[in-house]
Amino acid sequence: MKETRNDFDPKAYNPEFKWCFLAPKFWSTWLGILFSIPFSFLPIALHRKLASYAARRISSKSRGQAQRARVNLSYCYPEMPSTKREEIISQMLTTAGTYLMRFPLLTLRSRKWLDKNTIVNGLEHFTALKEDKQNVIFLVPHTWSVDVFAMLLASKGYPMCTMVKSQKNQLSEWAMSKQRKHYGGRLYERSGGIKPFIKAVNDGYTGYFLPDQDHGPNKSVFVDFCATTKATLPVMGFLAKATKSKIIPLWTEFNTESGKFEIDVYPALADFPTDSPENDALAMNRFIAQCCEDKPEQYMWNLKLLLSQQDGTYIYDNPVSN
Repeated sequence: MKETRNDFDPKAYNPEFKWCFLAPKFWSTWLGILFSIPFSFLPIALHRKLASYAARRISSKSRGQAQRARVNLSYCYPEMPSTKREEIISQMLTTAGTYLMRFPLLTLRSRKWLDKNTIVNGLEHFTALKEDKQNVIFLVPHTWSVDVFAMLLASKGYPMCTMVKSQKNQLSEWAMSKQRKHYGGRLYERSGGIKPFIKAVNDGYTGYFLPDQDHGPNKSVFVDFCATTKATLPVMGFLAKATKSKIIPLWTEFNTESGKFEIDVYPALADFPTDSPENDALAMNRFIAQCCEDKPEQYMWNLKLLLSQQDGTYIYDNPVSN
């Protein structure tokens, strides 16, 4: 499916290059970008070795990414031995580092390379709905290779749209948006609200939505997630109703041995949306928890997933045995 179309939308997020990006304060960013291009072509075995070394260094710290992951895992899997949780953290950081070192390849290599290096299971669950002229929104958990499937579908001509949160570094944000839209599509900034995203889906774009971050207690409902409760954005049911879409959950993985991306596309959620926002959020959390049981190292446990607590406490300063 390939066609020429105009993806421009005045309400979309379209960062543009600015001459001020050449100012000295951005030189370190430019150096990072220029270094990462040739570095990304090095053998994956070297990337994995460097990532493993960095993972050991980061895991030894009692603050930062490793500590956030440690707290999240202790709440989600309280019965899990601490040695197992530490193993997951090390594997997660190794997966993250290896993927990020090869991240530029998504832009530098061709459509054919992306297709050859991506294994997709269950694509028929998506294509059958599109052939039936139905709207589709993907439910996408925060794994490290989260952008890959959207880029793959865009490279095959499917009009894609997603929502993003802009970075503080404007140069990095411009470069990131260029990569995400390498094959076309629309980005919408979260601060601009959800209406433009809904309109794009109603206009035939396939939605790519990441709803599993903590957006605060005022926008969330508290429902089960693994062995704890999590402030969960009850938005997927609303989006399904507003766009008459089928919600297709998917899970993206990065294989640190082969360097390939592995995508599992699941059947559309049955009987969704449910009778309440709480049940919609619970259905989403159950799917993510089930996937994390099999491949926990792929999930971004380093995020502040449990930032909002019902009693108002801040759990990420709590000591966790390791």
